[in-house]
Amino acid sequence: MRVLILGGTTEATALARALAGRKDLDAILSLAGRTSAPAESALPMRVGGFGGIEGLAAYLTSETIDVVLDATHPFAAQMSRHAAAACAQVGAPLLVYTRPAWEPLKDDRWTTVATMDDAVAALGPQPRTVFLTVGRLSLPAFKAAPQHTYVVRSIDEPDRSDLPPRHELVLARGPFDVAAETALIQRFSVDVVVTKNSGGKATAAKLEAARTLGLPVIMVDRPPPSGPRVEHRLAAVLDWIEAHRPPP
Repeated sequence: MRVLILGGTTEATALARALAGRKDLDAILSLAGRTSAPAESALPMRVGGFGGIEGLAAYLTSETIDVVLDATHPFAAQMSRHAAAACAQVGAPLLVYTRPAWEPLKDDRWTTVATMDDAVAALGPQPRTVFLTVGRLSLPAFKAAPQHTYVVRSIDEPDRSDLPPRHELVLARGPFDVAAETALIQRFSVDVVVTKNSGGKATAAKLEAARTLGLPVIMVDRPPPSGPRVEHRLAAVLDWIEAHRPPP
């Protein structure tokens, strides 16, 4: 059984470990290549894009892929749309495997917005110090609000032309703990946190730190999933794979 995992997340890594070494499966993990040093994989990897919907459909056909698991980041909306369209085109079953979204707790001070531009607007006109954890591709939006000072955290160093003029750059890869997040927020005298609702445990500590310190959070809501079915549990994903095993 040929399995394609569209990865780049902790969920994809866990799924790859679960499938590695199985003699009844031939699985491959595909990464977009956004980060310069991706985590090691228990499965064979391919890195780079497919060339849009038609390119992915051609790959599924030429590689005789039986099922596709979309375990990309919850905000990788274009890749998910392409996966849904390509799978529909060639008749390949598709499952979205993603982490649940974060939900605000009693003492959280969230402002939920739909887009990154809305997040910029929600910062307001008065200068603030902003802890910004939105990914490199979203940084240019904040150049529209140069009055703020941004503490930008990223796995890889962003292109300098994408950064707002007043910034401090922190290069780090999660998971992060609450004590370290609290210390970082206090070190830079952060006024507000801006993040995307990625869900999961790896980067949730900043929300607990903000809650404890009484800081507001501007939360960019995630796009709806593109696949016909969504699972949050690895066991359910493994059951789905077995249910879609092609006949002998």
